[in-house]
Amino acid sequence: MSVVGIDVGFQNCYIAVARSGGIETIANEYSDRCTPACISLASKNRTIGNAAKSQIITNFKNTVHGFKKFHGRAFNDQFVQGEKSKLPYSLHKLDNGSAGIKVRYLNEDKVFTIEQMTAMLLTKLKETSEHALKKPVVDCVISVPSFFTDVERRSLMDATQIAGLNCLRLINDTTAVALAYGIYKQDLPNPEEKPRNVVFVDIGHSSYQVSIASFNKGKLKVLATAFDPYLGGHNFDEMLVEYFCEDFKNRFKLNVKDNPRALLRLYQECEKLKKLMSANSSDLPLNIECFMNDIDVHGKMNRPQFEEMCAHLLMRVEAPLKSVMEQSSNRDEIYATEVVGGATRIPAIKERISKFFGKDISTTLNADEAVARGCALQCAILSPAFKVREFSITDAVPFPITLRWKSPTDESVGECEVYSKNHAAPFSKAITFHKKEPFDLEAFYSSPHELPYPDSRIGRFTIQNVMPQLDGDSSKVKVKVRVNMHGIFSVSSASLIEKQKGEAEDVQMDTEPTVQNEGRPEEQVGDTDWQNDGDKQDQGASSSKAKSKVKSVDLPILANTTRQLDRDVLNNFVEYEKTMIIQDKLEKERNDAKNAVEEYVYDLRDKLCGIYERYVTEDLLFKTLGKNWLYEEGEDQEKEIYQDKLSELKDERFQHLSAEEMNVVEKSVSEALGWMNAKMNAQSKLTVAQDPAVQVAEIIQKIQELEDVCNPVLNRPKPRTEEPVEEGDQNNGAHNGPAAQQGADSKGNQQTKPPSGEMEVD
Repeated sequence: MSVVGIDVGFQNCYIAVARSGGIETIANEYSDRCTPACISLASKNRTIGNAAKSQIITNFKNTVHGFKKFHGRAFNDQFVQGEKSKLPYSLHKLDNGSAGIKVRYLNEDKVFTIEQMTAMLLTKLKETSEHALKKPVVDCVISVPSFFTDVERRSLMDATQIAGLNCLRLINDTTAVALAYGIYKQDLPNPEEKPRNVVFVDIGHSSYQVSIASFNKGKLKVLATAFDPYLGGHNFDEMLVEYFCEDFKNRFKLNVKDNPRALLRLYQECEKLKKLMSANSSDLPLNIECFMNDIDVHGKMNRPQFEEMCAHLLMRVEAPLKSVMEQSSNRDEIYATEVVGGATRIPAIKERISKFFGKDISTTLNADEAVARGCALQCAILSPAFKVREFSITDAVPFPITLRWKSPTDESVGECEVYSKNHAAPFSKAITFHKKEPFDLEAFYSSPHELPYPDSRIGRFTIQNVMPQLDGDSSKVKVKVRVNMHGIFSVSSASLIEKQKGEAEDVQMDTEPTVQNEGRPEEQVGDTDWQNDGDKQDQGASSSKAKSKVKSVDLPILANTTRQLDRDVLNNFVEYEKTMIIQDKLEKERNDAKNAVEEYVYDLRDKLCGIYERYVTEDLLFKTLGKNWLYEEGEDQEKEIYQDKLSELKDERFQHLSAEEMNVVEKSVSEALGWMNAKMNAQSKLTVAQDPAVQVAEIIQKIQELEDVCNPVLNRPKPRTEEPVEEGDQNNGAHNGPAAQQGADSKGNQQTKPPSGEMEVD
């Protein structure tokens, strides 16, 4: 079983695996541990990662990036509409109202869902993992922003299924960082001692997350979370782009925003400039050749000017820090502040975080790879194939969740908050209702103003087949709700309690924590009994009644979650992803065949124009190379055509010889050549009056020795491929004349003898 952790970022992705007794971040085919979250679609295939990033400018309409933020979003979403004008590719409204991406693929206009685009990226990351581990990869743990709502998490889970992955857990980014930090610490407090509180700050390309986690030996608990989902390194890039767009408009009369290619080039250069300013406070140049209309542009920027320009962004750094402290503890209880994410390298951001806590920040973790390493550690904990130090992880619910219930024929409505903000997760609760008919449960987030998502609804769950008791009383229905390991809410089960005799009714609320298997996250279960529909029980009397046997009947649940893909649609996406994988493979094989021809042509050209030049005529050189065919008629051919062309170029007379036989010939020729050179050198030192260094007889003998070794190999006939002989042909052959049976043709030439083991009979 493989252990893989994947950090799917807004801009870049990282993969960590467990092997050789530790966690290792693996590199892709470009020897780069960072894989861009970028997909480019073309007329014959799709390219993903580094190869796709190189096409952002040349194929900008069909190269998709920055799509993670559209998970679970409607096309008419205000955020989507705001981002639409900034994108070089096109967004499209799907039939269900969600946002899709329109591109040109296989010479057709195609619209892909966000789940499909993420699945393409995950497919690439899966291939990279399999190449590194040398075995299939299915199980994995994937990171997700802590502020992702239920809809967005379900969307990401659908993407993992399309890619053929079994996601064991969606883990929050900062929780993964906390795990990577705490599991290796040897000096954590004992379980009975006061925990150590650590703040984790993650500012990446497009978002800003903060959490506080408490640590004891073998235990991690997230106490509070806060975030700014619209603040990241990309915002600082945009400030530089806006500045230089205005600067170039004034100095060079260029309207950069009207040219998508120029704008994308400017974004790339501004990102590089931002990184340079993090290490240098002096004036730094920005130079772009042939930027627009064959005009070279240039500018400059320094860190103080940059910080002044981004002052309003830097002011937003403090708000999530204040929020997370208000939720959990005071600053004196904070042991350390760990920062990760690319944007935390900006000096002004580090300075503000340090100033807020009144202490130096800690950078002991790898800013780019910490999330992926935490994901891999969580995967190892969940894997039965790896033995990991016992370490339990309790996450926090980022937003309060409320449950509302009502019956179709009953106007009365009840609701209750089942999970408060920062409630422990995963967590299950058993809720008892008293109903006479089926009823609906509507789950939604209690604080819409806190959501970075416009729709507070989670879903509607219909509890079916509810009937009154035989005596006409309301039935007792026990419903289990759960926030699972992925942070997704669900109504996991419902059961009807049938009375066998008069049953006592207790109104109670209690919580019974239970712990999962060794090394697994802590799961807690609470049991709550709510009486409604006017079913008031005399609690004093009921407590004195003797309880009798009851029968529990499972009830079906009809779930209707917001923007959830239908099962049939999801299955179609899975099949189409497999089709695209096959298409990519076929195109790769075609390109490999073409490259093989090109490689052979250039290798042969070097030899024919080099060591064999004096033996080759110009006509033979032109005929042999076939370069014009490769770049004209052979520019775009099928794989078989390239294979045939390669066979045509190669000398087939010796293709059947094995490598060992060729080595024997090469060795003999090399030895003979060495002998000849030695004799010639010796002869050159002699005068004409002296005896020669070598005799004719010696030369003849050496030639004979060389032929004895080489001729049996070089003259060995190519094996003849035997074709199947039909019965009629065998009969016809039986009546051939003596000449045919003896193997001689009409010209008297001896034909091939019968195979060994057969006998000629006259």
